[in-house]
Amino acid sequence: MKKVPHRLYLSEDQIPRQWYNLRADMKEQPDPLINPATMQSATQEDLTPVFCTELARQELDATTRYIDIPQEIRQMYKVYRPSPLIRAYQLEKALDTPARIYYKFEGNNTSGSHKLNSAIAQAYYAKAQGLTSLTTETGAGQWGTALAEACAYFHIPLTVYMVKVSYEQKPFRKAVICTFDGKIIPSPSDTTNVGRKILAENPHTGGSLGCAISEAVEAAVTTPGCRYVLGSVLNQVLLHQSVIGLESKMALEMLDEYPDVVIGCAGGGSNLGGLAAPFFQDKLTGKANPRIVAVEPASCPSLTRGRYAYDFCDTGKITPLARMYTLGSDFMPSANHAGGLRYHGMSPILSKLYHDGYMQAISVEQTKVFEAATFFAKHETILPAPESAHAIYGAMQEALRCKQSGEAKTILFGLTGTGYFDMTAYTAYQEGTMTDYIPSDEDLQRGFAGLPQVPGQPE
Repeated sequence: MKKVPHRLYLSEDQIPRQWYNLRADMKEQPDPLINPATMQSATQEDLTPVFCTELARQELDATTRYIDIPQEIRQMYKVYRPSPLIRAYQLEKALDTPARIYYKFEGNNTSGSHKLNSAIAQAYYAKAQGLTSLTTETGAGQWGTALAEACAYFHIPLTVYMVKVSYEQKPFRKAVICTFDGKIIPSPSDTTNVGRKILAENPHTGGSLGCAISEAVEAAVTTPGCRYVLGSVLNQVLLHQSVIGLESKMALEMLDEYPDVVIGCAGGGSNLGGLAAPFFQDKLTGKANPRIVAVEPASCPSLTRGRYAYDFCDTGKITPLARMYTLGSDFMPSANHAGGLRYHGMSPILSKLYHDGYMQAISVEQTKVFEAATFFAKHETILPAPESAHAIYGAMQEALRCKQSGEAKTILFGLTGTGYFDMTAYTAYQEGTMTDYIPSDEDLQRGFAGLPQVPGQPE
């Protein structure tokens, strides 16, 4: 095997020219979105009042394997892509493992995360359609920051509904969003009907992504020339994020490597789905059989403890229904949860693949996540985002198993972004004030009790 450099950068010409649509190779498709008003499969016409027309088309496209990336999007990708594939030599040495550990680092842009890959695409299609404003939600702030960057580039006004507990914990995320002219509203708020309803029922809530989505969607559909955009979960987002996996696979091929294990953090599914997409393709088409592992927070365990059922994508119950692994749209993550993986459900694509046995999942408490993050930072010199640290934890555990067994596996994980806006959480971990919250079965049952009944659909 050839000598592997610490960092491998592809050239600008090697930035993918097409996104990969994983659904085109799935043996069985995810169940369709359901229009809650008609209880019928959602059509493009149902979605276009909420989403840009081209994004609605991409959302429902299950047959086009590769979709061309417009030149304007690739031009902006060139500002920060291709992102590096890094061999974690120092981490391997510290763990004394025979495993070869690689990570795809997506933090080399101002948003500090992979979210910019889809933000650019969604802002571009909004501009091309002639829309005059956009709304969105954000949890930890990575998506809100990325979309603010993209909207500033395409000169589109943006309103961001930020989960209230994150709004209070991460003032510097707010400052960056405002630098790019984004307007921020802590959610739930009194600016929307659904926000006022949620506050009336639970005035002290710290909010959730489900709440923020409800407010952003309501604002979009009641504002002329406005649409809503989302940073995870949806099929269109996983499509755009496939650039991560396509670049990763290309770089590994240049090194004569192929991953035995692909590991990603999992909240709504954008990073994991993007990183793993071409490797899922190999599994589905019989070319290879890598193990793919989702690592999610124990405080919001949609895959490991959720139900595979139709559910609303938002707390206010105004979005289409999606069949996914869910904790129930009423589920509220603990306010002491420090990462952005706060969504009650999982991508319908990933949910279906998990349900059909193509993927595994584990959950982990946040103190263990920050222990892994700190260990990684000391040896690889990058301070990881709490979300990314879930994948780091999974990769370290896999590498330690290799140490015990003597197997020299190749491990690939996604380092989704940096943690420089998460110092309050790092400080809590260092000072010993960080606590772990794991919802009880009774806590989860309260969320499951609100799952909608969909006639003629699987229980």
